[in-house]
Amino acid sequence: MDFKSLIRDVPDFPKEGVVFKDITLLLQNPKALKETTNALYELLEGQNIDKVVGMESRGFIFGPLLADKLNAGFVPVRKPGKLPSATLRETYDLEYGTDTLEIHIDGIEKGDRVLIHDDVLATGGTANATCKLIEKLGGEIIQCNFLIELTFLEGGTKINSYPVKSLMKY
Repeated sequence: MDFKSLIRDVPDFPKEGVVFKDITLLLQNPKALKETTNALYELLEGQNIDKVVGMESRGFIFGPLLADKLNAGFVPVRKPGKLPSATLRETYDLEYGTDTLEIHIDGIEKGDRVLIHDDVLATGGTANATCKLIEKLGGEIIQCNFLIELTFLEGGTKINSYPVKSLMKY
């Protein structure tokens, strides 16, 4: 399936100069949704995974679908104050300022084999912070999966100590 044909470029969103990769056309198409999930699953090449970690918010779309196919649990990583129980926090640098992510402290157990999934790998800050959270909780990162990788932003360099795979590259 030509997945890229279902990705819409939205110029100047969320701010001027950014070309946003809109995945909603892909999500609205039942066949494409199923085939995308299967293709993301195939990127794992038979890896044994205990937990799939998805980052807020679009990592919550395919993350649980992959967890279901893998017979694994799903663990959300969210912005501060969004998770109801005790959390571990990681702050990371942005181009202008910082941001923070949180994970439940009981979301990952020592030795869990973890797949990280998000919709887009851009600058790599979110993925890198998520990797740090998982390792602090004792998880083993097996792979980082992305629907889309924006290679020109070189985000993969921030997480290059882990296997990184993406379905589409721009």
